[in-house]
Amino acid sequence: MVRYMNYKEVNSILFVCMGNICRSPSAEAVFTHKAMAQGLSLKVDSAGTVGAHAKEKPDHRAQKVGVERGYSFDGLKARKVKVDDFEKFDLILAMDTDNIAELKKIAPAHLQYKISLFLAFAKNNEETEVPDPYYGGANGFRFVLDLIEDASDGLLAQLK
Repeated sequence: MVRYMNYKEVNSILFVCMGNICRSPSAEAVFTHKAMAQGLSLKVDSAGTVGAHAKEKPDHRAQKVGVERGYSFDGLKARKVKVDDFEKFDLILAMDTDNIAELKKIAPAHLQYKISLFLAFAKNNEETEVPDPYYGGANGFRFVLDLIEDASDGLLAQLK
C-alpha cells in the first residue's frame, strides 16, 4: 500500500545527513527557529546515517555561520538514526540521495513514505541536494545555510 503525506498532519520532523555534524544540525537549528517564529510547535531533531560523530557538537564552522544569522545550536549533539525514528517522526528529510538510500535500508517498508529529500521544499534554488560542506571552506557552509533556509521556508508553507 502506498501512503501519501498530508503535510497538515505533520507534528515531528527528523533531518538527516551522514555524520550529523554539519547539514542536519544546521537544518534542525534553522527550522526550529523559523517554526517558533511562526508560532508552530513541532518536534524537531536531527541524526546521521553513520555514528562516527555520536555525542559530538555540530561542526564549529556550521555553528559559526548559523550563529551569525541568529540560529542557536545549544544542546545539539550528533546521533545515529535508529529504526524507531521511523515510528517517532512524521517526516524524515534527507540532505542527499546517498542519505535516502541509507535510510531506506533501515526503514520498515511500511514507513518509507515518510522519507524525502529536504530540498524538495526549496522554492528559490535549482539544487536538489544539500552538498556536504565538511571538506570545504566557509563559503560552503554559507551556501548550505542558504539552501536550508530556502527549504525551511518552503516546508513551513506546506505545513500551514
